[in-house]
Amino acid sequence: MPLSIINSIASWFLKQRIHQIELFLKYPNEVQEELLMNLIRSSEDTVYGKKHDYASIKSYRAFAERVPVATYEDLEPYIEQTRQGQQNILWNEPIKWFAKSSGTTNAKSKFIPISTDALENCHYKGSKDLLCLYLNNNEESEMFVGKSLRLGGSSQIYANNNTLFGDLSAILIENMPIWAEFSSTPSSKISLMSEWESKMNAIIKETINENVTSFAGVPSWMLVLLNKVLEETGKTNLMEIWPNLEVYFHGGVSFDPYREQYQKILPHNQFKYYEIYNASEGFFAIQDLNNSSDLLLMLDYGIFYEFIPMDTFGTPEQKIIRLSEVELFKNYAMVITTNGGLWRYLIGDTVRFTSLSPYRIRITGRTKHHINVFGEELMVENADQAIAKACKLTQTEVIDYTVAPIFMNEKQKGGHEWMIEFKKKPENLEDFQKILDDTLQSLNSDYEAKRYNNMTLNPLIINVARERLFYDWLKDSNKLGGQHKIPRLSNKRDYLEQLKGMQDLIKY
Repeated sequence: MPLSIINSIASWFLKQRIHQIELFLKYPNEVQEELLMNLIRSSEDTVYGKKHDYASIKSYRAFAERVPVATYEDLEPYIEQTRQGQQNILWNEPIKWFAKSSGTTNAKSKFIPISTDALENCHYKGSKDLLCLYLNNNEESEMFVGKSLRLGGSSQIYANNNTLFGDLSAILIENMPIWAEFSSTPSSKISLMSEWESKMNAIIKETINENVTSFAGVPSWMLVLLNKVLEETGKTNLMEIWPNLEVYFHGGVSFDPYREQYQKILPHNQFKYYEIYNASEGFFAIQDLNNSSDLLLMLDYGIFYEFIPMDTFGTPEQKIIRLSEVELFKNYAMVITTNGGLWRYLIGDTVRFTSLSPYRIRITGRTKHHINVFGEELMVENADQAIAKACKLTQTEVIDYTVAPIFMNEKQKGGHEWMIEFKKKPENLEDFQKILDDTLQSLNSDYEAKRYNNMTLNPLIINVARERLFYDWLKDSNKLGGQHKIPRLSNKRDYLEQLKGMQDLIKY
């Protein structure tokens, strides 16, 4: 069958979903309420359901009063029972898959239960909807004439008590439908390689002669791969290697600090960037418009959403609200109840709403990844935008960065200390530093107030990292690969001190 016909059939099939999406766009709160009741009814006879008397819960109010907001540590005993082979603990379906996730804040691994329902009706449904929304906006797309270059984490699957665990990308590849395997490159065998540096070379060797039409992966790691492709081929931009490239589907970290670097190696004016918001715990939101980084919250994936305003988060005044109660442009911690058995789970991400009809969001950071030592409430979103602007105005390129507080003592005021690894260093570091600081003040009034006349915070300090510092730090921590991220902001100095300790250690 000619590839053009395959492209037409695939496009037609995927675009049929748009009518179902229109339903939750029209009735978002009703869809969410019905979904919650279905989740509760499904789990009445589970251990967790019996403990909280799900059988008598008939309304959201009863659910909110009866079921506590939970961290991973709260649910871990129930998850461990399931990992030991017991069933009907958190969810009524048998669960054999667990997504192993260590995140960036804790060395201890988390094992997120992945039910068949979550796999099919959340993770894979999200992947198909991403294509549906893209194709709906780009009628002339010929994406399926070629293949998607996917870059997942360094992945292995491990067995334990008749259950299986690995990182999410490994689980998705292991259970991937035939149509997805056919349209992707590299092969599953290479995608699942665990040794990152060998895997990179294998990916390049296999994909360099393919007709690649799209990319999918985390921006920081994908950039490493694509620059290596250019280095290996001697080309100056990726369109010389893959002339039919049309879109990059990205997520995991903010795209802002990397945007200009991508535009240099992908100079085609028609090339598109589509952002997604997914995690081990679920697939949450998708960019639904060309040229917009706002993400449409997907409301029929078996996930019920609640939110905690960040101005009361972690305080006695903390309150939890439904989707119907959110306000524009406020920061919220996200709480999810899922078809994998996570009940009122505090996922650790923060978002703000840019639209209420439909519900669109932007990811602003992590509940643990912000700096509020001095009341400055600095969010990752602020830092990413400020880095992007400083880079643009100084013709600079950044590979990675992290920030930590400088704590007050008798001799000095507080401040923020940055460690930045540049691909292209600024000609004048003081200019870069001033633009960065001024931009942060323009974006964040709390930070601006603390910086006013240096009353609370001194000007920020920048350490210029040696080449490969962040790479070496991740390698030493056994965290190389597309699922691992640099912690951008922290209220502690642990990460920064570790990096400073490795600053003078040159590794080969």
